[in-house]
Amino acid sequence: QVQLVESGGGLVHPGGSLRLSCAASGRTFSIYAMAWFRQVPGKEREFVATINWSSGITYYTDSVKGRFTISRDNAKNTVYLQMNSLKPEDTALYYCSLRQRTVRWGRFYTDGNEYDAWGQGTQITVSP
Repeated sequence: QVQLVESGGGLVHPGGSLRLSCAASGRTFSIYAMAWFRQVPGKEREFVATINWSSGITYYTDSVKGRFTISRDNAKNTVYLQMNSLKPEDTALYYCSLRQRTVRWGRFYTDGNEYDAWGQGTQITVSP
């Protein structure tokens, strides 16, 4: 089994920046991709960003392109999400996730059902 531990959440003003971290432990030999999702009460889980573990190629939802950057440190089994120019609409509970199944070349996974392990969630609040 894989365990994911997230950190870096908090309160920030509009236009500010935060960096989230998510460290994986356990069966870390089975990492094929990692991703970030976010969710607000009463709404469905929303894809934010993903990174292919071997190639490092990334993919983002349109609303965060140019503002967020996902990256990884393979040696540390850790994924990061650098969030700049934060907006109130970014307020949510952010979850990191890990895919243990193999990936296809050129394909990115944006559905939560395509991931196999989840962190506990970390709250991001963007408010004046």
